[in-house]
Amino acid sequence: MDRDDFASRVVAAEPTLYHISKSILKNDSDCADAVQEAIAAAYGKLPTLREERYFKTWLCRILIHECYRIYRENRKTVSLEEYAFPETAPPQSRDPGLYAAIMALREELRLVIVLHYVEGFQVTEISQMLKIPVGTVKSRLSRARADLRSALEKKEVQAHDA
Repeated sequence: MDRDDFASRVVAAEPTLYHISKSILKNDSDCADAVQEAIAAAYGKLPTLREERYFKTWLCRILIHECYRIYRENRKTVSLEEYAFPETAPPQSRDPGLYAAIMALREELRLVIVLHYVEGFQVTEISQMLKIPVGTVKSRLSRARADLRSALEKKEVQAHDA
């Protein structure tokens, strides 16, 4: 694979990379850093790619590793957002919708939902990316769907009662 082919495939995968990083990190600047680092690492490791048809899966796996590295580093720091003054805090009265419900899921559930339903990866591809059994991916998808259903029904009841 030459440099131009690599660049065009990265550009095509950009939305996927952002969605995956956002499902793990949440912070936009951390997501951008993770995507940049993953692309740089992938370019350096390009000779290790065995089959070009798995480029996107391979790149996503590198990104996931990078996201977890940044996540571990961020656990050691304190976010100033927790101490924001009420006038600078985001309003809590906004309707969170489906996006907020997905972002409220536990990370392991949120990641499989984004990979499967938002990015369209097959269960076997997710299994390879996350290095977990296919059955685990299926159970996490099932659990995530149930949690989303419950959260959205709860929100609907609250809206109806209001």
